[in-house]
Amino acid sequence: MARDKDNGFTHPEIGPHAVQPRRVRKGYADEHFLSDYRFQFPREDPDFAEVFVYTDRMSYDPGETVEFHGSTTAETWNIQIYRDGHRPEMVHESFDLAGSFTRTSETAYSDGCDWPVLHRWQIPAGTRSGFYRVVSTCLRKDGERFVQHHFVVVRPTKETRRGKILFMLATGTWTAYNDWGGANHYFGTWGPNGNEGSPILSLKRPWTRGMLWLPKGAARITVSPVPDMNDTPRFPSKEWGYSGGWGQYYAAAGWAQFDRHFAVWAESEGYDFDIVTQTDLHQRPEILDDYSCLVTVGHDEYWSYEMRKTVEAFVEKGGGFARFGGNFLWQIRLEEDGARQVCWKFKAPEMDPVRDDPEKKHLLTASWESGGVAWPGASTVGVNGCHGMYASWGGFAPRGSRGFTVYRPEHWAFRNTDLRYADVFGAEAGIFGYEVDGLDYTFRQGLPYPVEAPGVPENIEILAMSPAVLFEYEHPGEGNRYYVRDSDLQGLAELAPEDTPTAYRRFQYGSGMVVGMTRGKGEVLTAGSCEWIMGLTRRDAFTQRITRNALDRFTS
Repeated sequence: MARDKDNGFTHPEIGPHAVQPRRVRKGYADEHFLSDYRFQFPREDPDFAEVFVYTDRMSYDPGETVEFHGSTTAETWNIQIYRDGHRPEMVHESFDLAGSFTRTSETAYSDGCDWPVLHRWQIPAGTRSGFYRVVSTCLRKDGERFVQHHFVVVRPTKETRRGKILFMLATGTWTAYNDWGGANHYFGTWGPNGNEGSPILSLKRPWTRGMLWLPKGAARITVSPVPDMNDTPRFPSKEWGYSGGWGQYYAAAGWAQFDRHFAVWAESEGYDFDIVTQTDLHQRPEILDDYSCLVTVGHDEYWSYEMRKTVEAFVEKGGGFARFGGNFLWQIRLEEDGARQVCWKFKAPEMDPVRDDPEKKHLLTASWESGGVAWPGASTVGVNGCHGMYASWGGFAPRGSRGFTVYRPEHWAFRNTDLRYADVFGAEAGIFGYEVDGLDYTFRQGLPYPVEAPGVPENIEILAMSPAVLFEYEHPGEGNRYYVRDSDLQGLAELAPEDTPTAYRRFQYGSGMVVGMTRGKGEVLTAGSCEWIMGLTRRDAFTQRITRNALDRFTS
């Protein structure tokens, strides 16, 4: 067992994890990750023991009891819980717990697992807010160890609150990509042919492997190194995930690949902050009252109507919203007290139950820029998802700059950076990708300005930007196999208020932007890129300084 070099903490994940017994099968020349989608499901075979747990909620207050629902084919199992961050801290351990097996429903992805409670943990009074990683393990007959991860967020209270920064995890997006049990919002066993993503996802199930914990060096979606001339398109996370048994979408969302990078960096820099989930913001808007700065990072794609209204009101009253993330795209609904997430996406105009309800049709779970919703994300975060999208991987501008080009260096965000007009920052750390947000824009005398459009505030300043695309720019090559192609572009164009060909042309070329805007007494700074956080982890001086400038300004 290895120890953290800084504080001697022993990570429960260290060491080998179980591998299924070797088998030999036929291989076919047309096999490809696009033809072999795999979701995570329990093996349910006592010869190859596993353990899985989930909780009724994602977040709890100190003093509450967390119930871990579980199923295991092992005779005994262990659970360890630690606060993850710059200096991890073990808070609970229990070993040699009695095993109990319950079959998993084939529709657990939408209905929940309905397993019994196998363990309880009362969160001690005074426990610090944070992300608490839950590690469940068991041994197989051959001595190999099976490892599963879950999490609990401990919310801040009046007594435990630290500082003025509230860090909100992008849990709506995590849920959208979690395929455990049979489906996520992208693919799965839902639908008449059993091969579609599900519009309804339960939170009462485990998380797919890789979303909450990853070993160092796990592949990201962006391509590294930059491809040479005529190289075949690369999809590193699919290659790495497929070979190692990780979730099909492990790299697209989650604590491990995105949010954790900010938490570790901010703690290492001495910032005090508390952590909540998006569900907390949805259900408890008053949670923002004690803070002057709200932060979100990484892949930040799915929000509810209530979340957006709460954040806009927070900024109006004087709050600062620092969004270091990309892909503000879909409206969701949370039902069953937050235990169920609904997003019909491209099917919303024909299948979402609220589509014809005059009192609820504004809650249609389509894109924010669709004709049915018509509430562009720029109203809240200063940029729109449909005017940005993809960069730095596959056929999506794989040789783009990987950084942002500066256009307004006099803005406070660039204070003490020495950046000048036309300088590029963050490219070495690869902060631009894999999904980004932007605006339709025009240039006047060398400076970019947003094009006037419904829902786009007039006072948005474009501070820095780089190009992006909403389709894979395909070249015929030697055996090339592309992934997304133009399917997302076509779907979003069909949702748009104008005719599809016009919207197709309007969305196909986009950008990722750093923008600033005021709203009422408050202010928003958005760095619209999922990979911004890699500038923090990889210690890019410019990315770090800009991030500090925002946090310091919004907490001063």
